[in-house]
Amino acid sequence: MAETFTFSGYGEVYFGYDFDSPANHERPFFLYSHKRHNEVNVNLAYAKVNYQSAKVRGNLALMSGSYAQYNLANEPNLLQHFYEANIGVKLSKSHNIWLDAGIMPSHIGFESAVSADCWTASRSMAADNSPYYETGIKVTATTKKENFFVSILYLNGWQRIKKPDNINSPSFGVQLNYKPMNNLTLNYSNFIGTDKPDISKSVRTYHNLYAIYEPSANWGFIAGVDIGTEKDSVNPTSTWYSPVFMAKYSFKNTSKVAFRTEYYDDKKEVLLYTSVGFQTWGLSLNYDYAISKNGLFRLEAKEYFANYSIFKNHSSYNNFAILSSICLKL
Repeated sequence: MAETFTFSGYGEVYFGYDFDSPANHERPFFLYSHKRHNEVNVNLAYAKVNYQSAKVRGNLALMSGSYAQYNLANEPNLLQHFYEANIGVKLSKSHNIWLDAGIMPSHIGFESAVSADCWTASRSMAADNSPYYETGIKVTATTKKENFFVSILYLNGWQRIKKPDNINSPSFGVQLNYKPMNNLTLNYSNFIGTDKPDISKSVRTYHNLYAIYEPSANWGFIAGVDIGTEKDSVNPTSTWYSPVFMAKYSFKNTSKVAFRTEYYDDKKEVLLYTSVGFQTWGLSLNYDYAISKNGLFRLEAKEYFANYSIFKNHSSYNNFAILSSICLKL
């Protein structure tokens, strides 16, 4: 394989309107993508360079946008602009085994921060509240048929670039991805580690399972569930979970619709703090129109239904919003 450099870019401009009309222009606290209300903003924009040779590979992507502002708020200012920064070496001459290290996209979930790669304009609650990115070392092995791969990871923590002070305990992850048929993908990913100071003796375990089935060029379905547990020296084991189901239909090359139903249950408030527990349903309907080969217009209507009054300054059980965006991927 010859040495190659590939340059690419992505940009997404959006306008979202939340009918709760938040005074600070911020969507609900559990969302990190398309966060701003009633204003035109950039969700994510990045420029990327990729290097590939027979034995070495690498990626560097610098980003900006409200996704970086909110999702990387706990990172040092400089690091908030890194979407990817990793390098890899091939470990075997005869097998497809690689070791990669650095800042990488998360091995958890079927959705990413890049809206154009996802079936709906917005992300699910499970995606917004599990790692979008990770920093560490990853060993990946892929079969010759490329229908199965396994990754083993050593990580800085739960969606961390800089490891926080007072956390020295290691975190780990595994991903198993299998394609028994060209139109079916089965995946299991996990995280075992902590996101709290060592003194708490906290252990977080997270499991992500999903199946993607596309029986024809028109139809596609995704079913998944995320399950997390956490315990420490003071509190017993707490569990949270989030099932999600999605369906999409392509009318023709330029148009498609997608539907998502989801539920997020975090009664013990491990990740989502409301003082009354977090139990929320979500429904969304998405329409896409391909403006060009690289351009995409997206329109989505989305509503959340909570078991308690957690919206509109804790006076409402539901939240309705409309999101429109234009994505350009080069």
